Amino acid sequence: MLKRCLLLLALFLAFHSLVTGCAQTTAPPSSAPAGQHRKTSEPYTGDLSVFESPGRDERLQINRVMDVLGITPGKTVADIGAGSGWFTVRTAKRVGESGLVYAVDINPEATRYISDRAEKEHLSNVKTILSKPDDPLLPAAAVDSVLLLKTYHEVAHPVVLLRNLRASLRPGAKVGVIDRNGNGENHGVNRDVVIREAGQAGYRLLEQYDFVKADKVDYFLIFTLKQ
Repeated sequence: MLKRCLLLLALFLAFHSLVTGCAQTTAPPSSAPAGQHRKTSEPYTGDLSVFESPGRDERLQINRVMDVLGITPGKTVADIGAGSGWFTVRTAKRVGESGLVYAVDINPEATRYISDRAEKEHLSNVKTILSKPDDPLLPAAAVDSVLLLKTYHEVAHPVVLLRNLRASLRPGAKVGVIDRNGNGENHGVNRDVVIREAGQAGYRLLEQYDFVKADKVDYFLIFTLKQ
């Protein structure tokens, strides 16, 4: 009886050691960068004319936004998540013929829409880019100012995208994010999350504002590359 008990105990210990060893061998390492798997909203693919609502210029104080970003004649600007080109065309008029605006979007319908719009509005300084979800595919050392207008909450891998953006920025370039506080999947993401993720991607917070909406729900963050 004692021998049988000892045998059963030995078998149990051997089985437990085997299971524990397998679990340690097969458990996936928790090495994913912070912020890479948080909730995000589905990118918008509907009617692009919804972005052209009357009075949007005044509500977002878009001229003041461009002032803060340093968008002046001759500058090169990237509108990431350009949608209908609402911000693109206003920026193109601000930078003039000596400047350039890259309208970046992952939706081919959006880039076609903007190309047609730029032609109709005689804006020869607009160039569309059909980008990847985590890479804007902008040329190297080409951009003075960037804006992600109500787009950041749709970016599934924001740290990766911001890292890929770095090579396209000229010295002193400003990267703006306008969004609203939220949980990621409700068409908003908390400003603290954006600040943290930008830091992980190699940026530092330069300025932050609340003037873009009177209700103070929206925020406007300005980043620049860390030295």
